[in-house]
Amino acid sequence: MSFVKHLPNSITLLNLFSGCIALVFAFQQDFEMAFYFVCLGIFLDFFDGFFARMFQVSSPLGLQLDSLADMVTSGVVPGVVMYHMLVSHASTAAAPHLQILPYLGFIITLGSCYRLANFNIDTRQTDSFIGLPTPANALFILSLPLVLKYTDSLIAIELLTTNYFLLLITLLSAYMLNAEIPLFSLKIKKLSWAGNRLQIVFLLISVLLLVFFQYLGIPLIILFYVLLSVVNNKLLQK
Repeated sequence: MSFVKHLPNSITLLNLFSGCIALVFAFQQDFEMAFYFVCLGIFLDFFDGFFARMFQVSSPLGLQLDSLADMVTSGVVPGVVMYHMLVSHASTAAAPHLQILPYLGFIITLGSCYRLANFNIDTRQTDSFIGLPTPANALFILSLPLVLKYTDSLIAIELLTTNYFLLLITLLSAYMLNAEIPLFSLKIKKLSWAGNRLQIVFLLISVLLLVFFQYLGIPLIILFYVLLSVVNNKLLQK
């Protein structure tokens, strides 16, 4: 029983460990490995809560550990990735004042920190989310250098090598993390079509986007998630 009690927190610490490894790869500009370790951290983040609920061992300590681990995996890592993307395409020789621009990538980290702190005290976010969850935002940001690496689209390359477009993404990211926009949860509580129609449709379309667009499918999935939530909110209000 003692082992079961500490299992969720142990998984949370593994999430943090994955985030630390992802951070090392991000500093080395190995964005692909950073992406995979963030995915591993997010996977572990799902199961710490799953086991805490299953074994009924949820605790205030676990809640705090979860947010602290997410701060690294889904907050600091995407900030570092955006910093490097802005550095890679900064024309500081022509405009020395732009030397500060790459540091603005850490606005993502600041927005993530605020969201995680607010999430712990916001009682509205038990069965759904208000604003974009930090793991979803992290996947969005970390997919961008991979899209740039593997895409053949000249439009995508042009956009993702333009600092002001990257800065726009950074600001939108911090805004969406804390926006007062209800987003549906992906948790499937009952094995029935009627109660999980939205989640099932989203997951099926997400698989198709990944199959056909590969890395480009990841930001498309996040955008689709937000759009589908907004449409669903409008339908519920009628």
